[in-house]
Amino acid sequence: MTHVLPALVLLLAIGRLQPADAPVERAVLGLEARWNEAHLKGDVPVLDALCADQLIVTVPGMTPMTKADILGFWRSGRAKITRYETTDIRVAVYTDTAIVTGHLHRTRDFNGKVLDDRWRYTKTYSRQGQTWRVVAYHASNADQ
Repeated sequence: MTHVLPALVLLLAIGRLQPADAPVERAVLGLEARWNEAHLKGDVPVLDALCADQLIVTVPGMTPMTKADILGFWRSGRAKITRYETTDIRVAVYTDTAIVTGHLHRTRDFNGKVLDDRWRYTKTYSRQGQTWRVVAYHASNADQ
């Protein structure tokens, strides 16, 4: 009996380290779809709602940006996204943190110059109260 109790405690601890259940994963995937659509539409109110105040965005060729930087950029109307497709998405949810990884292919018209990006990305969500918000986004160039 003395060996059973430590084994039971270990199994319970391991269970808590496993990714969250499918409903939470589906909710995060729904947020991913909203994120993608908001970028295509330049929908500042949706992006504002999805992003935490402490957001940091790090992408190739640009200096790190805050939430205020990102929203200011979208309000300026300097760029239009014509393609924003994510693939190979994986979600891992641990208590109040969700990590999303995948590939992004986007095309943007930046002041008349069309640019095509292919990135691998990692997005970190944090549950703040009952709401999931993006706190960090990092992308690097993907192999073509």
